Amino acid sequence: MPGAYTRFASGLLFPLHERLKGHATLAVRRRLERTQWWTREQLAALQLERLRALLVDAGRHVPYYRELFARLGFEPAGIASLADLQRLPLLDKPLVRAHTGQLEHEQARRLARFNTGGSSGEPLVFFIGKERVSHDVAAKWRATRWWGVDIGDPEIVVWGSPIELGAQDRVRALRDRLLRTELLPAFEMSERKLDGFVAAIRRRRPKMLFGYPSALGHIARHAQARGQRMDDLGIAVAFVTSERLYDEQRAAIARVFGCRVANGYGGRDAGFIAHECPAGGMHLTAEDVIVEIVDAAGRVLGPGQAGEIVVTHLATREFPFVRYRTGDVAVLGDAQCACGRGLPLLQEIQGRTTDFVVAADGTVMHGLALVYVLRDLPEIRQFKIVQESRDELRVQVVADAGFDAAAEARVVAQFKARLGQPVRVQVERVVGIAPERSGKYRYVVSHVGQVGQAGPVSAPEPALSDHA
Repeated sequence: MPGAYTRFASGLLFPLHERLKGHATLAVRRRLERTQWWTREQLAALQLERLRALLVDAGRHVPYYRELFARLGFEPAGIASLADLQRLPLLDKPLVRAHTGQLEHEQARRLARFNTGGSSGEPLVFFIGKERVSHDVAAKWRATRWWGVDIGDPEIVVWGSPIELGAQDRVRALRDRLLRTELLPAFEMSERKLDGFVAAIRRRRPKMLFGYPSALGHIARHAQARGQRMDDLGIAVAFVTSERLYDEQRAAIARVFGCRVANGYGGRDAGFIAHECPAGGMHLTAEDVIVEIVDAAGRVLGPGQAGEIVVTHLATREFPFVRYRTGDVAVLGDAQCACGRGLPLLQEIQGRTTDFVVAADGTVMHGLALVYVLRDLPEIRQFKIVQESRDELRVQVVADAGFDAAAEARVVAQFKARLGQPVRVQVERVVGIAPERSGKYRYVVSHVGQVGQAGPVSAPEPALSDHA
């Protein structure tokens, strides 16, 4: 039973906040809490109805799709099944970059600028409207409530994006205090910082944690090494996202914090794709997202087969993402979850990786601390960061002519500022970034012994507060 303040925050304060921002988040969440119990057939019918409306509107008002549909002879009003979506080509990051202006709806106003976290090595700038924000936040809110917690319950967020860390102005700080959310920066993992994180969590006594699994796992192991008990705080659940959740990480977080661990998958570009329920099912947000799994040739695969995740977000009218290649690899399931929800399942998530790196003085920090130096440079198309030792780091970049000597010097200076001035930072210009022998891409690779573990990840999934 939520406390009085939680009921006030989730029932009045946050809905008012969303309404003032022009978001329909509360109404969308209430609809999602009804439709989650629909049958697969009912959800598919809803997807088809919304897909047809999205494509009809895009054909009329989005220059990129108007030209594409005309060239293909595609009539969006005539689609009769979700399989008809396969008549359209895939959308990838290079296409979005090349046609950013043409992908904007002609009637769109005051779109918000976003960019991916860059863990893929290909940062992407794009725009989203209020409808998309409302649906993503509502879907995240619904999944939060599956675990018996709600907005207004005390929360610790261990995060690393400058979007969050750089926007803590007075208004936002006041909002976080009112919603009882405390943000801990995840970039630096020094002994001193970790002691401070443990102290902050004990002081806050949060009902829920949210963050990277590697970061929460690192904090858990540090607390255990310090002999500091953390399972007496009343933490109900730890929500993890943005990286692959390993079994040993789940076990360590659950054991040390005395809570359940809930995995989430999504991204700022692709949307809130899937979230784990208490019964263990990784449910797709089927009302808002159509997920296809495709092979290397773009052919759609069935349940049980691994391939790239391709997403069509049905609430992106103002900047459509239709058959968007995420770069992640996954397997669709065809089982029914024991929770009884009709939402289809992701059986397995595979994909990309970020890692921890170690500064010259031994400070452990998240690899995203370096990724964010590169991700907003439009002249860099791809990159790979390889830490050979505490004293040496290589940066491979695929860049156009705009990446000149001055830009390279700025990158080196910013890397040194994070890792230490004695560190040798070598920038290598290459024509392409090769995958690992496994076929998977890794864009931050550290050969220095430390706590970070390599593995598949998704693009960072936005927290509730990211869009709010």
